[in-house]
Amino acid sequence: MNTAIAHINQIAPVGALLRQWRQRRRLSQLDLACEADISTRHLSFVETGRAQPSRQLLLHLAEQLDIPLRERNQLLVAAGFAPLFPQHRLDDPALGAAREAVEVLLKAHEPYPALAVDRHWNLLAANRCVAPFLAGLPEELLKPPLNVLRLSLHPQGLAPRIANLAPWREHLLARLRRDLEISADPQLAALLEELAAFPAPPPASRDENAPLPMVVPLQLHSDLGLLSLISTTTVFGTAVDVTLAELTLETFFPADSATAAVLRQLAPQD
Repeated sequence: MNTAIAHINQIAPVGALLRQWRQRRRLSQLDLACEADISTRHLSFVETGRAQPSRQLLLHLAEQLDIPLRERNQLLVAAGFAPLFPQHRLDDPALGAAREAVEVLLKAHEPYPALAVDRHWNLLAANRCVAPFLAGLPEELLKPPLNVLRLSLHPQGLAPRIANLAPWREHLLARLRRDLEISADPQLAALLEELAAFPAPPPASRDENAPLPMVVPLQLHSDLGLLSLISTTTVFGTAVDVTLAELTLETFFPADSATAAVLRQLAPQD
């Protein structure tokens, strides 16, 4: 049994775990019981340990609470059931088709940068157009596992190169907080605490009468001028493997024609 799961099982019975997830989702027992189409009395008995939930009921409640697959496995183990959702390394043959899809998407996005990260924002893969942005950064920050958020906000990482560091930092920390809210992952909590302690720039001044931008760009100083990028996020929509469910593709597009020209110039030539 996984040590982390075993530890959770020791300190948190399944009913207590369910109650924690319900409260995290800001639902009352009545709210959840109505959504799950069970009685409030039965839900109360499950949460207090007076009733043992079936495997089917646990999975049904986990679906209503939008609990991530990793934590659904923990619920099952806490209740005495075997984990349901497999977890393979991305280079495992079982994930061959998914890995190929990731590689195709990364390659197809060139000459613009794109990368794949795991749940903790550790780099899993990147296309060739990411490398120029990492040039000159300390080796210590580039050692595996390379954490993309740490690299972005670290004072010796990309932070000094980011022209709009204040709004970009706010954007990244907000995303990390949402990830933590969804998963309650202690590693994400530790990462958020670490990144929030990095030196913060003064808030960016803004004309209150000016319209808000459509998106928050990433603006980077470079030897070829100021680069402005907008990002999109892609996930596997029907993953039942923990690794795939936690994988995210971050793709960047030029926000203006000057940036597009520079990115084409920087892209490796086949």
